Amino acid sequence: MLGSQGPDQGFALKLARHFEDELQLGADEHLADVVAGCVAVALKRASAFGRAPTVHDLRCAFAIFGFLDAEADAELVGLRTRLFEEVSHPHHYAERRAIADAVSTEFLHRTHQKVLADATDWRTVLHSVID
Repeated sequence: MLGSQGPDQGFALKLARHFEDELQLGADEHLADVVAGCVAVALKRASAFGRAPTVHDLRCAFAIFGFLDAEADAELVGLRTRLFEEVSHPHHYAERRAIADAVSTEFLHRTHQKVLADATDWRTVLHSVID
């Protein structure tokens, strides 16, 4: 349940701060929850490459869930609002892990340009968590 740990994971939190002004949050979404959930996805991507997290890992994670898109699909916003609810709290590790598990390692192992391009088809990327 701990995934594949990579080096310098705390650096992802520092990198996430650079995106705070770009993130497009819905009315019921909270920055701390968005960062916690997307950092989990970014760390999964970084560990797939056997390295520390980079800005590209964070950008990919935020893009997959539409947080960088001012016109995010309403269905995606509803899905992510449920997935990310309160995941910043330490006792919600399983929920944070479910967010990381929702994106396959194979998808994350693509180049960041390919992940960003393919993330626009979020239903394909997140098919395992769609109701």
